[in-house]
Amino acid sequence: MEPTSAILSAVSIANMAVLGILMFTFGKMYAKTKAQLPIGMIVVSSMLFLHNVIGALAYFSMDELFSHDIFPYMLGVGIAELVGLLIFLKITLD
Repeated sequence: MEPTSAILSAVSIANMAVLGILMFTFGKMYAKTKAQLPIGMIVVSSMLFLHNVIGALAYFSMDELFSHDIFPYMLGVGIAELVGLLIFLKITLD
């Protein structure tokens, strides 16, 4: 595996970890309140989780198809998503 694919996969895995925490937190909120908003947030988090699973698998299995010129852009998108999810997690836990 190329180092670039490993880095992209690591960022996707970090995103999945944060999304897993968010889904668990929203699940606890729904269990306590029976409100509809946490269900919507679980669906959104699940779709983002699926997006990252597919991305991580693609980086692992198809690294020879990715251009090295696009790596900084893909890494930037992954890191921006991670930062956004961490902020979202902090807001959710407060």
